[in-house]
Amino acid sequence: MRSTVRLGGVVGVVILSVISAFFVGGIIMGVFTSDPEQINKFYLYLSLILGQGLIILPPIYYLNIKKKPILNSFRLNPISTKTLQSSAVFSLGVIIIFDTFDRILHQLVPTPDYIVDLGNIMQPESTLGFIFLFLAVVIMAPIGEEIVFRGFLQKFLEEHWKDITRAVLITSLFFAMIHFNPFWTVQIYLLGVILGFLSWKTNSIIPSIVLHSMNNGIAFILTVFDESNLGIYLWNENVSPIFIAIAIYLIYSGFKTVSYTHLTLPTKA
Repeated sequence: MRSTVRLGGVVGVVILSVISAFFVGGIIMGVFTSDPEQINKFYLYLSLILGQGLIILPPIYYLNIKKKPILNSFRLNPISTKTLQSSAVFSLGVIIIFDTFDRILHQLVPTPDYIVDLGNIMQPESTLGFIFLFLAVVIMAPIGEEIVFRGFLQKFLEEHWKDITRAVLITSLFFAMIHFNPFWTVQIYLLGVILGFLSWKTNSIIPSIVLHSMNNGIAFILTVFDESNLGIYLWNENVSPIFIAIAIYLIYSGFKTVSYTHLTLPTKA
């Protein structure tokens, strides 16, 4: 007989997942870093990989106890090639628009020192460090976070509240809070909303993983490599109007062709 999955249990598991990821990362950094004032980037990247891998274990354990199907509960449903392609097109447009707003924000609001320090930390000092950082940021983080948030949490909230909009907004709030980055809270929250809508619309977290991975991948490239090599993408330190126009077209084109799995629009919160 299957046990009932309750709201408190699901939220508790999500919180435990996040704590577990940070706990493992802290242990690795504590064991392998002899000088607390000097961050060893290699072990930092390793801790990120292991932490993101561990983040899905509490939900898996919880679903096993409740005798619930893992793949279905995580919304790991297959999608068509057309949906995958449309999701990638839509995602690229969204990322360009987000980069546009982010550059404007950086010009209007002074960048905090911790953001500058974070950029320095995300500069690998070796080829292996580069590979580990790529795996952590572009592969592991999107998969782990989408499974926990858009799969496990949002899917449950949709079914529990019978209100898609409310489920997406609350899940996005959790998503923004666990990044512990006040300067980027609004951007992360809005990204979470789009990720949530995309996973609901396609009834699969695969498109949201694609968007999340592409977003992190482009951010990774912009952080690691010199922006002077971006050529016509930038215009007066902002995104070129040409690329903004392209982004709008990509969003429209991708949104129009991403397959619907529901016949109704999201309900109002």
